[in-house]
Amino acid sequence: MKRLAFFLVALLLLQVFTEALQPADDLDSSEIYDSDIEASLRKGHYLHKKINCSYACARRCRKSSRKNVCHRACKTCCARCHCVPPGTYGNKSVCPCYAKLKTHHHQPKCP
Repeated sequence: MKRLAFFLVALLLLQVFTEALQPADDLDSSEIYDSDIEASLRKGHYLHKKINCSYACARRCRKSSRKNVCHRACKTCCARCHCVPPGTYGNKSVCPCYAKLKTHHHQPKCP
């Protein structure tokens, strides 16, 4: 009797999982993809283009007196913001996320 009950429960779970994995017939795959993008944009999740943080931070920190500290902080900021301001100093208005990051002591984190 226990084997029969176990078999029925397993069969029911298998049916539920196969129905859940089947795509909806009334929606085209491109419509599903477009709706996912629109939903992510409404939530504030934006698709960022990949940048080479090592190169961008080496360019940013080339005139720094403490290159290792500058490079480490810059790479952290670049990984979070997906952007590094041009030049070796300033220009933070180009990358607002980079400019807003602060340390625990409320000082600018990014060089």
